[in-house]
Amino acid sequence: MSGSSGEQAPAYRSILSIRDETARVQALNEHLSTRSYVRGYSLSQADVDVFRQLSAPPADTRLFHVARWFRHIEAILGGPCGRGEPCGRQASKGRRGQPQWSPPAGSPPCKLRLYNSLTRSKDVFIPQHGKRVTWYSCGPTVYDASHMGHARSYISFDILRRVLRDYFGYDVFYCMNITDVDDKIITRARQNYLFEQYRGKRPRAAQLLEDVHAALKLFSVKLCAATDPDKRQMLDRIQRAVKLAAEPLEKAVQSDLPEEVADRRVEVLLEEAKDLLSDWLDSTLGSEVTDNSIFSQLPKFWEEEFHRDMEALNVLPPDVLTRVSEYVPEIVNFVQKIVDNGYGYASNGSVYFDTVKFASSDRHSYGKLVPEAVGDQKALQEGEGDLSISADRLSEKRSPNDFALWKASKPGEPSWPCPWGKGRPGWHIECSAMAGTLLGASMDIHGGGFDLRFPHHDNELAQSEAYFENDCWVHYFLHTGHLTIAGCKMSKSLKNFITIKDALKKHSARQLRLAFLMHSWKDTLDYSSNTMESALQYEKFMSEFFLNVKDILRAPVDTTGRFEKWEDEESELNKSFYDKKAAVHEALCDNVDTHTALEEMRALVSQCNLYVAARKAARRRPNRALLESVALYLTHMLKIFGAIEEESSLGFPVRGPGTSLDLESTVMPYLQVLSEFREGVRKIAREQKVPEVLRLSDALRDDILPELGVRFEDHEGLPTVVKLGDREALLREREEKRRVEEEKRKKKEEAARKKQEQEAAKLARMKIPPSEMFLSESDKYSKFDENGLPTHDTEGKELSKGQVKKLKKLFETQEKLYKEYLQMVQNGSFQQNSGD
Repeated sequence: MSGSSGEQAPAYRSILSIRDETARVQALNEHLSTRSYVRGYSLSQADVDVFRQLSAPPADTRLFHVARWFRHIEAILGGPCGRGEPCGRQASKGRRGQPQWSPPAGSPPCKLRLYNSLTRSKDVFIPQHGKRVTWYSCGPTVYDASHMGHARSYISFDILRRVLRDYFGYDVFYCMNITDVDDKIITRARQNYLFEQYRGKRPRAAQLLEDVHAALKLFSVKLCAATDPDKRQMLDRIQRAVKLAAEPLEKAVQSDLPEEVADRRVEVLLEEAKDLLSDWLDSTLGSEVTDNSIFSQLPKFWEEEFHRDMEALNVLPPDVLTRVSEYVPEIVNFVQKIVDNGYGYASNGSVYFDTVKFASSDRHSYGKLVPEAVGDQKALQEGEGDLSISADRLSEKRSPNDFALWKASKPGEPSWPCPWGKGRPGWHIECSAMAGTLLGASMDIHGGGFDLRFPHHDNELAQSEAYFENDCWVHYFLHTGHLTIAGCKMSKSLKNFITIKDALKKHSARQLRLAFLMHSWKDTLDYSSNTMESALQYEKFMSEFFLNVKDILRAPVDTTGRFEKWEDEESELNKSFYDKKAAVHEALCDNVDTHTALEEMRALVSQCNLYVAARKAARRRPNRALLESVALYLTHMLKIFGAIEEESSLGFPVRGPGTSLDLESTVMPYLQVLSEFREGVRKIAREQKVPEVLRLSDALRDDILPELGVRFEDHEGLPTVVKLGDREALLREREEKRRVEEEKRKKKEEAARKKQEQEAAKLARMKIPPSEMFLSESDKYSKFDENGLPTHDTEGKELSKGQVKKLKKLFETQEKLYKEYLQMVQNGSFQQNSGD
């Protein structure tokens, strides 16, 4: 448009001053030809005043600009205006403009924060590439059975991974390693191999005893060197057990007992002395083990066991799994580049990381996670491994804080060719090389156990940043908390070492996961009977809610009946539902606080239970749709947490033993028919007064159905609730119910017995005449008056007035009791009360 409508007023005044109408219209047409026509143009008063002078559009086609504007204004104003008449918009025909719209203020979104070990604070989580998250997690060193300490890390990281992926919607790429080359693996593999070789030779009794005594001497040195009291206690226990097992065999040899007796005792001693003999054999023959396959069999076996344990715990498999033995070429290249960048040096066939050079660089810092631990030689040596801390190895370093990137292999150790001679990877370098190969110069998340912070993860950071020449290899470092057993550190020496398989014999994977969910992932978790009892109670609480909702949803109703009018109770419950969902969201944003999330979910179920109870008390049906929405939300959240393993539309699924059959959908129709038939029979039995049938009905409910994993709940005036649950849990419930009833019965009997004893004692007291009640107390009194009241104590001293007053009160009380007794005898009621 050439100008706003307000700017046209001077031009219009000039045109209106032309007296000749034809000339005036021609001038107006010429003026309008310079303006752009815009549909929806907003009119000014000047526009209206000019066109008020025209009663109709001009007939001359050359004046089409005036004609077009006339029709435009006519349409807006709703009709022609006579000359001199006021023109205005007609409400009935004119166009009405929309009022101004403003968006709602809203509330700031809750941002996910994670506890970052690099800052020791909760930091807003911002991945490098939008919703894509790269994550590397330290996996197990596979030389023994996975234990609850492993479960602590891997279940916790599984929960975090699921929440980031399934709740917050991140595309998580999850990598994990398997350490299958390590000092512990080398030692254990050699020992196992040498012991099996020794056992295969079937040593004679005398030879075995000689070898065991030699092993005991070496073991005594190890025992004396032990400083940790728990470890010393364990070693002492092993030594005593071996000596005890050796005594029967020594007697068999000395007494020349039959060969089969000696052979049995040989087997007993071999089994008892396995660890001790393995250590001794390794010290004498370990250097002769040269076959690399010996060192791969052990980790392969335990890796398979680890994966089985993870599957049993419902831990998701990683997107990529790396093994040290498969990445040796990449590790060699990684070490070489660190050396080329000036942060590593070769020494006697090994390669070490130069911590001093790295720390002095302006671009780098050493000990990002635990700077206060830098220089802790005990921790550093544990990180190097038992086979790598000999005096000659330690002397190869420029600084005591330097650590091995590559270790020259000694006789009896696996080896790979490299520029520095045959050797094997150091512990810390394996994760850097494998993670760097897959994830590049930086990753979003690195995870591991709390005890890996120093030196393992600090050394990982240093060597990776030395390789990539950057200062941000990891953006968020997550460390899971320790696990204790009933308040104590888990260790074999304390006999509280619990494998995952052992734990799963006592509790289900869901129950273990719930126990972990009920605690912060970054804090210490105490695995104890109290912890597991809390998890069991939570599972039962949620399960009961799901079963109740399923029962409500099974009640027959027509299509329209599914949608009922909401009263105040439904509105209040729905508001609470949304409040709790918001609270769960805030909890998960706060460092994935599953403990608070579960408590908010518990509170929501409690409110639903109160609502259902109030409805039932009023003989009204609870709102199906609302309860179903709550139950579906809770099911969804428990699936996200990994607490519901299988596909389940609502609640915890019930499967047939050893099968994927959905037991609930298969058998529930039959159980519903049985329940309705039983209700009909009970009604007739009550009407016809047939107690035998009622007892049979109760026996079906209490004794037979729980054995099948079925619970019938009878409610006065309401249909029987049918629930399908875990058979063992129902049997425990039944036994607990019987135990409580038995306790009540015993308490009732005890109360009746005490009451009877009290009544008997009272009757016995009532029989005593008041004049005789003090005469038997010769140890207190020596003289009495004519009524039998004491006057002097045993020393012959006269009793004080206060003492006499108290005794008179007792005398008067007994006098009343005795009169009651005489009255009872006179009335003939004494025989009945005394039970004679």
